[in-house]
Amino acid sequence: MKKIHIETDRLIIRDIEETDAVGMFKLDSDPEVHTFLGNNPISTIEQAKDIIEHVRKQYVKNGIGRWAIEDKATGDFIGWTGLKFEQGLRHFDYYDLGYRLRKEYWGKGIASETAAASLNYGFEKLNLKEIGGAADINHVVSNKILQKIGLKFVDRFAYDGAPHNWYNLTRSDWKKMH
Repeated sequence: MKKIHIETDRLIIRDIEETDAVGMFKLDSDPEVHTFLGNNPISTIEQAKDIIEHVRKQYVKNGIGRWAIEDKATGDFIGWTGLKFEQGLRHFDYYDLGYRLRKEYWGKGIASETAAASLNYGFEKLNLKEIGGAADINHVVSNKILQKIGLKFVDRFAYDGAPHNWYNLTRSDWKKMH
């Protein structure tokens, strides 16, 4: 049985399952999807299965991990969204808000919708004190999404040799927004 965390009018946000391997492959084998992610798309279904296994281990280890985005009308795997406990990317541990969509779903507001829903889940259900997010400085859309849902620019840092913007939102600032 699928563990659903969030439901919107058009989307289901749920645990990523082994059965999502084909959808994960469609997502992570697309070079355009990986433009701001190190330009290293996957090339086999086995790699997609490995990604899913890695995420599912995070559910056990950290109680949280990225979630699948499913189209309610079609059941199609759109991509993933949600929170991840991040260690080692910055000089501190934090809950990272992220999203990644298959190209055919770009420009439909899905990343903003699911990111906002994930942010609310993190503060309302998980009682997190703060949530962070990072985006390559040249990824205009991702930077806009993080700002649109309320995260505030903090600073810039290098990740895999590329400059990234770092954003953060505290629970108290989130409460003021709502």
